[in-house]
Amino acid sequence: MQWLKCLVVGALAMIAFGPAQAQDYPARTVTIVVPFTPGGATDILARMLAQRLEQRLGRPFVIENKAGAGSVIGASYVAKAAPDGYTLLMAPSGPMAVNVTMVKNLPYDPAADFIPLALVAGTPFMLVVNPSLPVNSVADLIKYQKDRGGPLPFATVGPGIPHHLFAEMLKNMTGIETSYVPYRGSTPALSDVVAGHVPVMFCDVGPAGPMVAAGKVRALGISSKTRVPAFQNVPPLHEAGVPGFDAASWQMLVAPSKTPRPIVDKLHAELKAILAMPEIAEHISKNGMVPLEGRPVEGLHDFVKSEIARWGKVVREAGIAGSQ
Repeated sequence: MQWLKCLVVGALAMIAFGPAQAQDYPARTVTIVVPFTPGGATDILARMLAQRLEQRLGRPFVIENKAGAGSVIGASYVAKAAPDGYTLLMAPSGPMAVNVTMVKNLPYDPAADFIPLALVAGTPFMLVVNPSLPVNSVADLIKYQKDRGGPLPFATVGPGIPHHLFAEMLKNMTGIETSYVPYRGSTPALSDVVAGHVPVMFCDVGPAGPMVAAGKVRALGISSKTRVPAFQNVPPLHEAGVPGFDAASWQMLVAPSKTPRPIVDKLHAELKAILAMPEIAEHISKNGMVPLEGRPVEGLHDFVKSEIARWGKVVREAGIAGSQ
């Protein structure tokens, strides 16, 4: 009987502990890891959410940029972090979906090692070139590469990241030859395109937009099938000479998979409220991204699994499965 009483008391204590965890959370600083250098779309979104979460929850939410290995370093770090809600990952589709097929010995499993908290935004990319390049359209770029001979260097942010994968898609759909110059983030890659060290890249609209507006790079097309409101004059690639081209990254905030459910639910609710604010949707749009419809945690988990399958097909068709 004493043993049974202990079991009952223990069970009741655990039931009470769950809500208490959520009520007390956060009790200290929360770190949001960005697996890239500062300045790109992932970093912009992480800082926006950190500011709002800090205002609403009364504790610091700080950004830690852990770039390298095409986002594997940052994602692996969070996957192995204590599952207590104090280390989160701002994760685009690369580390959450593409890397499963691209990386031969991936040190984490996105579907098993993370629990999604919120799908934040979609991220179309721009195909941009240095203005000195004698091209004004995708057709010009294709002709330029074939006339000059040899692969056309693209600035990328590591293998399997949209900057690289979208260039592979362009290569397979147009027959151009490409080579890749890797960087640790969108900003340093774009800086070298602006400087003329590398002629071309796919870049997220957030950092690319101001450079396009200032005439420091020339935009040839948008990767998604829909135009970006701030750049209505830049056509989607599928309208600009590459029929069927449709690719965009997405951004998701995730936690280690064993994070207590009360904390997951609290963060999910806070993020849902933040993303429903009109000014947040406007901020997302102004940075060249697209607000996405909110989904429950279970729906987000299913979404990740479906994206792993979708991008796995793209990676295999590009002939780069297990190449890293």
